[in-house]
Amino acid sequence: MDIERFEQLEVWKLVLNVYRLTRSFPSRKRFGLMSQMHRSAASPVYGLRSTVYGFLLPTAYCLLLTATAWGSGRADSGTAPAPKTTALRTTEELLVTNGQVGRYGGRLVVTQRSEPKTLNPIVAVDSASREVIQRITADLIHINRESQHTEPALAKSWKVSRDGLHYTLNLRRGVRFSDGQPFDADDVLFSFEVYLDEKLHSPQRDLLVVGDAPIAAHKLDTYTVEFHLAKPYAAAERLFDGVAMLPRRSLEKLYREGTLDNAWGLATPADQIAGLGPFRLKKYVPGERLVLERNPYYWKADRSGNREPYLTELDFLFVASQDAQAIRFQAGESDVASGLSAENYAVLQRSRQARGGYRLYDLGPGLEYNFLFFNLNDLSAKGPVEISRKQAWFGDVKFRQAVSAAIDREAIVRLVYQGRGVPLWGHVTPGNKIWLNTALPRPPSSPATARRLLQSAGFSWKGDGSLVDARGMPVEFSIITSAGNSERTQMATMIQNDLSQLGMNIHVLPLEFRALLDRLFQTHDYEACILGLGNSDVDPNPEMNVWLSSGGTHLWNPGQSRPATPWEAEMDSLMHEQLSTLDFSKRKRLYDRVQELVATSLPVICIASPDILVGAKTGLGNFRPTILDHYTLWNVEELYWRDVK
Repeated sequence: MDIERFEQLEVWKLVLNVYRLTRSFPSRKRFGLMSQMHRSAASPVYGLRSTVYGFLLPTAYCLLLTATAWGSGRADSGTAPAPKTTALRTTEELLVTNGQVGRYGGRLVVTQRSEPKTLNPIVAVDSASREVIQRITADLIHINRESQHTEPALAKSWKVSRDGLHYTLNLRRGVRFSDGQPFDADDVLFSFEVYLDEKLHSPQRDLLVVGDAPIAAHKLDTYTVEFHLAKPYAAAERLFDGVAMLPRRSLEKLYREGTLDNAWGLATPADQIAGLGPFRLKKYVPGERLVLERNPYYWKADRSGNREPYLTELDFLFVASQDAQAIRFQAGESDVASGLSAENYAVLQRSRQARGGYRLYDLGPGLEYNFLFFNLNDLSAKGPVEISRKQAWFGDVKFRQAVSAAIDREAIVRLVYQGRGVPLWGHVTPGNKIWLNTALPRPPSSPATARRLLQSAGFSWKGDGSLVDARGMPVEFSIITSAGNSERTQMATMIQNDLSQLGMNIHVLPLEFRALLDRLFQTHDYEACILGLGNSDVDPNPEMNVWLSSGGTHLWNPGQSRPATPWEAEMDSLMHEQLSTLDFSKRKRLYDRVQELVATSLPVICIASPDILVGAKTGLGNFRPTILDHYTLWNVEELYWRDVK
């Protein structure tokens, strides 16, 4: 048959089908792929005759298959499109997550009770800083907060030698920092050099010293690093969790100049901070908020191949108190509520029944322990004289035991936590079923026992019932705590009342959290403090920095050059030994003894552990809270809005 018009070509009929099918494309494709397919399909046909029929037919047929796939929805699956910056490269070895395939767009608003002090993972010790840093950085091997097991992260795989002394990590290829620069073995070596530098006093250093020798890192090639341990390490895979990898290219000069500990402060321009986390810094508004934006180079993808994270922004609002945080959440001004107080949880429960719009979760006891401790720093040289005189009481274990005996822990759980918590006599909570020493005694509150202990320590009572020491000095001291934590303020008030029954005159002094940290770690201008610690892992090793006498968060007397007391020396020995003991039962016995020392020597007087109470708006997908810190943002890269805001 003679072909006189292009409309007679069979290929033109296929082109028309392409046009018809692309009508079902998502509107976001209208000026992109749809337009390109229209031009590609139609333009070669105009003015052509049957001599090119053999070329055009397969071309149009391929276009038809593409259009059919889009028209049927198989390639889109109802999800929002990935931003252009997330185009995947064939050289990237992405980690594929197992959550629901989400939708791109929207922002997540969370609240913090205090502002971060720094964005520098090398020196950060406060929880507000770490919470933000963990969203902009990444580690080599990660502990899954849901399964509590280790899993690949920046290292796609690893091998362990038979003697347990050599770990060979294979890095993902094609990974880039949030500024687009490549990540490789040189960054790993630089990061470990920095964390192990004693001059920087990094809180991670204690975790990276095994058998009195720092872990040694060696580059085998661009994407392979071998770590050498002086002794076998009981949980070696877990030590890599939380050790944020740093960009050598941008930080090495500062390190060599000796100014790295001052880098990445809150005033640092956003484009000068580069991490490997799902987000990167966008802006910081002092006293108001810190905003993170999506990292376009992040190294995780969902099972459909879409690069994570889905959220465009992650906003941290600075809200000074738990009550104010709950009000913001109830009003819809924040999207996630983490670490709710029992009182606010009850209020939100009642409000939810009336309004809805969010879900609440009681996950049971977590790993957080709240405690009272006294200032045992060496203040003889330049410390406050008034506090130094009172340290004669604080340093007497019988005095601390008397204080512990007087505290009514059950009443604190009942009144402060409304029953949503457990009393504690040691620092390992019932939420940590693997490591809890169940043999520790749990004596009820006993003012009579407390009085006997005080009397045996040389204290006595005046006619008016006030307690005095052997020199006749009235027992009077203040307890500082975070003004933003209403539960700890309540605890302090209840302990004030308990100790008043012994004739002690106690003052409660709530402080803004940054001011509290300055007193604890800088000026040592405090007498007693109520604080809480929450672990990111059930294993004891992340708390090396707390229990070693040389540790930076050995709160009652941090950074000792040598143990100040025999029980601290024993604790150092036990913590080091359990660190390299591979037999679990033996390691458990060692850590049980550590718990005994804490319970009897009472460097911290443990009080209570709250249930993990959290909430989230109903439209938030992939929200799976856990008892491990961070309870709600641990998988932030997977979170998405079902209806993009």
